[in-house]
Amino acid sequence: MSIPFSKWHGTGNDFILFDDRQGQVAQPGASLAQRLCHRHFGIGSDGLILLQKPREEGTSYHMEFFNPDGSQSFCGNGSRCAYAFYSQLTGTMESARFSAIDGVHQARWIEGEVEISMRDTAAGEALDATMELLNTGSPHLVLWVEDPEKIDIIPEARIHRNSPRFKEKGVNVNFVNWSNGALDMRTYERGVENETLSCGTGVTAAALSAMARGYGEEGCTVRTRGGILHITAKKKGNDFTDIWLRGPVAEVFRGEIEMKG
Repeated sequence: MSIPFSKWHGTGNDFILFDDRQGQVAQPGASLAQRLCHRHFGIGSDGLILLQKPREEGTSYHMEFFNPDGSQSFCGNGSRCAYAFYSQLTGTMESARFSAIDGVHQARWIEGEVEISMRDTAAGEALDATMELLNTGSPHLVLWVEDPEKIDIIPEARIHRNSPRFKEKGVNVNFVNWSNGALDMRTYERGVENETLSCGTGVTAAALSAMARGYGEEGCTVRTRGGILHITAKKKGNDFTDIWLRGPVAEVFRGEIEMKG
């Protein structure tokens, strides 16, 4: 059976999306992600998203996200793309509430970009003077460096990702620096096991780390290799609330895929 899909990206973070509100995607999501996300033997993407019927009262849909290796976590840019996809399917630009693996979020259009609410986040755990761990729906190490562009990111990130503490479940690794009033950053994502052009939960973690260090009063602009994203948040003691992630999204193409048993 052939099922239509759509491919979107949010600042270069690309995703395969299925409208699964009727439950027509019978193949397990993990194995489907492993098959379709492969850059050479599949469609190629940073993740698979199934837009499903609501699971929580007062929500419009559920977003089920899978990394290319079949693992699951919350995905910020994927959520932004899923909402744009939902808007396209329903023909409405109205704001919506949706559920994901980490709970309920809000989504809305702001001046042609998609903004989503993120979960409240506790203060980061300082591992040393230049590195801290935050969980913004997915665990992120934030490493402060002089210039992210000079980092040999794959081997450097894997040192941390495969360290004894994180080897079993993995961790995302972000290299950041504050420059000219904004954050510059690069991200290595677990589950993808490679650098991605952007990462919504990583951008959020980096921005909160910057705010904790005194950069930006209620958020900041973040420059990734795939484009610019914006974070707003409020500090509550050492923690953060009312966190929003905003940036552009775009549909890349549409197609049909033959579902195998």
